Amino acid sequence: MKNGFIKCASATVEITVADTETNLKNIISAIDDAENLGANLLVLPELCVTGYTCQDLFLSDTLLENAKNTLAKIAEYSTNKYPLIIVGLPIKYEYKIYNCAAVVFGGEILGLVPKTKLPNYGEFYEKRYFASADELPEGYNCIQIGDDIVTIDKRLIFRNANMDNFRVGVEICEDMWGADTPSRMLCESGATIVANLSASSQLVGKTKARRGIVTSTSSRLVCGYVYSDASPSESTQDCVYGSHLMIAEAGHLLAENSSFADNKIIYSEIDVDRIVGARSRNTSYVSRRVDGYTDILFDQPMKETQLTRKIEKNPFVPSDEAEVNLRAEEILKIQSYGLKKRMQHSRSDKAVIGVSGGLDSCLCLIAAARTMDLMGKDRKNVIAVTMPCFGTTNRTRSNAEILCEALGVTFKEVNITAAVNQHFEDIGQSSDEHDITYENSQARERTQVLMDIANRVGGLVVGTGDLSELALGWATYNGDHMSMYGVNSGIPKTLIKRIVLYVAENSEPKLSAVLKDILDTPVSPELLPADDKGEIAQKTEDFVGPYELHDFFLYYMVRRLFSPAKILRLAEYVFEGEYSRETILKWLKVFVRRFFIQQFKRSCLPDGVKVGSVSLSPRSDLRMPSDASFNIWMQELENL
Repeated sequence: MKNGFIKCASATVEITVADTETNLKNIISAIDDAENLGANLLVLPELCVTGYTCQDLFLSDTLLENAKNTLAKIAEYSTNKYPLIIVGLPIKYEYKIYNCAAVVFGGEILGLVPKTKLPNYGEFYEKRYFASADELPEGYNCIQIGDDIVTIDKRLIFRNANMDNFRVGVEICEDMWGADTPSRMLCESGATIVANLSASSQLVGKTKARRGIVTSTSSRLVCGYVYSDASPSESTQDCVYGSHLMIAEAGHLLAENSSFADNKIIYSEIDVDRIVGARSRNTSYVSRRVDGYTDILFDQPMKETQLTRKIEKNPFVPSDEAEVNLRAEEILKIQSYGLKKRMQHSRSDKAVIGVSGGLDSCLCLIAAARTMDLMGKDRKNVIAVTMPCFGTTNRTRSNAEILCEALGVTFKEVNITAAVNQHFEDIGQSSDEHDITYENSQARERTQVLMDIANRVGGLVVGTGDLSELALGWATYNGDHMSMYGVNSGIPKTLIKRIVLYVAENSEPKLSAVLKDILDTPVSPELLPADDKGEIAQKTEDFVGPYELHDFFLYYMVRRLFSPAKILRLAEYVFEGEYSRETILKWLKVFVRRFFIQQFKRSCLPDGVKVGSVSLSPRSDLRMPSDASFNIWMQELENL
């Protein structure tokens, strides 16, 4: 439960139809499995106390009394167990029978939630035996089971007294298939996790349909969703049940078994803090306490939740190779169509780009070349300018020229060494003093050259700076920080690498070879002299830290709004064996500090294209004071 992670288990049980004693043993076994996993929540199938396929036996008082007694035994068994347990059984109340989910914790039956939508088509005849939750008498309804007086109502939300965001609502099988589901009102009233007890017959194609509904419901309602299905041990008189189990969070499937799988329990961690944060940022999300919806508290103590769910090491980059390629192509289109519109609006037909032989300018050139194709213009209208100075190496200069030749754009070289030396003389700067002035003078001279060339040819300076650099403020103010349109400003460094690799793998040999060599070149601004071997001496990641860590921090701090402590925990989990806790903490402190103090650069960014869910544009996504204090974030890190 720490950091908002709720370990959820979905389990199916072997049942013997109408044999509550045998079913009790298997339910207890599932409870023990969930207990051993440290699960906060266990969801079991619909009517598993009796079996879903009892048919007219549901009308038998003998079966109904035994089911109720069995529930009392389950409650007693739960006395010293950790999970919140949700189990299905039939309940007779006021002369009608209801298909119910019983919620049990700490030796107590907390509540009964009856099914609302009763299928009465095809193989289903539930209206023959059961009444809908909507048929409950008006007002407060309760029933005695064992020593407990238990509320029976579809409007119950089970809330942990020790963790307010852990709130569970319940719907049953068919409830989720309708147009207006019980889960909608439950989530609007505060539920963060929906449990679904189901007995869904296994038909060709139905697994895919169930998966689609579970994931889309969790996305639409911004919630966790735990789904448990009946097993093949149900009667097979007319249907077979496939024990399909799923756990989803806000549109993402965290865990799933295959139908008829041997594993009878699955588990993962739902991040309820993330769910609450996403709801609070989404102004379209309806949040209201609807009349009649009631919180029922349970006192489950806080425990450390061991993480088992998959958390992407590179959250901006899909793990599936085919999806990476699709995303790369889509981003290239977004970049080129954005630049096309800007050039047409400004009556410009030339794009001026500073090229270094590095990764960012490489992607910028590719996007600009595609833009010319879209506009029906010669790629020679892209003017690529390399501006060697003190730190430029032969490798990057050569790659810049080869790349421009392979793309068919205009290549121009302007050596800025003399101009920078003259500037040093004018301001009294020694060329032997390799300080920030030494570095930034080169960056600002390059920007001046690009701007003036753009003026001469009637073109636009296209910016190369990326999202990761903007987050860290790794740009010279009014130097490479400035352009007339930024095509990379919404793309983090880890994703740029994959886009360039995608282009390399789908290009002719000459272009492919130079792109792959650029990918192998260390990231560097090349503002300090090369080493004795003529190699790059100034490597960005040596100074600010690995970009894969910073992109991870960026995603979870800006997109998810996670605390530094939670980000550290996730990074330790994801990068175990690659970076020590001390290393991660060191670079996380660097990220937080730079993110805050460099906001003034982002406050006056030029226009740039947004390509994903994270953007640092001051006009659309990040409205942040340039002089906000970061003390409380750093204090949290120091306390770690």
